[in-house]
Amino acid sequence: MTYKSPVYQVISVPIEKVKPNTYNPNSVAPPELKLLYDSIKEDGYTMPVVCYYDKPSDTYIIVDGFHRYRIMLDYPDIYEREGGMLPVSVIDKPLDHRMASTIRHNRARGSHDVDLMSNIIKELHELGRSDAWISKHLGMDKDEILRLKQITGLAELFRDIDFGKAWLPAEDAEADSDTDFTG
Repeated sequence: MTYKSPVYQVISVPIEKVKPNTYNPNSVAPPELKLLYDSIKEDGYTMPVVCYYDKPSDTYIIVDGFHRYRIMLDYPDIYEREGGMLPVSVIDKPLDHRMASTIRHNRARGSHDVDLMSNIIKELHELGRSDAWISKHLGMDKDEILRLKQITGLAELFRDIDFGKAWLPAEDAEADSDTDFTG
């Protein structure tokens, strides 16, 4: 018999039949949760929620995808658009293996490489995208975009930045100062 991955058998499940597990240690900060909402709003559900089907209660217990599930519950526009149906792939494993699956899913997401993210910011800038556009579509704040621009070292990326005049060169500061700090 040939193995077939659960993702090839995604089903549409009423969200009322989907329940969170009691052991997921993962949490998502509000900015990332907003970005997840934006992603689902713009792209739709591109990944199913991984669940275990509990036959006695006729419910689907989440193994991975709790925050995708929460988006549908928390945002009426997503719920309505999707007709209250959540894409689910089902795994059939005992609790200990489901717990291990949850942790593997969480840890496998990894993190973004700073140099690669800097290059993406540079390329978006070269394509004419503003910091405001980058902030909105990539879920970054102004400081994060600035730090990533600094890594590339290209002065061109700072062309539209309005720098403050919060400091004076040392010789100008001395001329303006009549206070002796030496002692």
